[in-house]
Amino acid sequence: GINAEYGTIKRLQDGITSVEKCRKPVIAAIHGACIGGGVDIICSSDIRLISADAYFQVKEVDIGIVADVGTIQRLPRIVGNQSLVNEYCLTARKFYADEASRVGIVSAVYPDRATLLENAIALAARIASKSPVAVQGTKSNLIFSRDHTVQQGLDRVALWNATMLLGADPINAMTGAAGFEDP
Repeated sequence: GINAEYGTIKRLQDGITSVEKCRKPVIAAIHGACIGGGVDIICSSDIRLISADAYFQVKEVDIGIVADVGTIQRLPRIVGNQSLVNEYCLTARKFYADEASRVGIVSAVYPDRATLLENAIALAARIASKSPVAVQGTKSNLIFSRDHTVQQGLDRVALWNATMLLGADPINAMTGAAGFEDP
């Protein structure tokens, strides 16, 4: 019945949203086809990188359903162009790496899968070299600020940093940045 279907959809939504809620940054490295649920997952990711052979399709309308686990809610915020997102979702039109880059869905396009993975791993290592407290706090505040007013975001980050400045991470990072030691 409807309650069972609703429960299934809500569990799927929660699964996709868990990617976004992960305290650690999530990097999506996409090559080849990214269709339907794949688009939902990458829209929940923090950073999206692709190879030149990647293509995307919000396919649900072609199979008689509404995209229901996050693309409709997240992609407009990523792209910043409701008309274009409407086109993707209402027509199931494929779009390719060059367009995904041009409209801001991805950060970078690499020539092939191997180069994509090499750069995704290097980016992850670079992020991992930073203070875990600062990285997790930055991610949390980026998501909060996306969903709230500028003033609410400023108020939250002020409280966050006022609390976090009491710890050792900022002192260690500043000491390292001043050249005294590696952070």
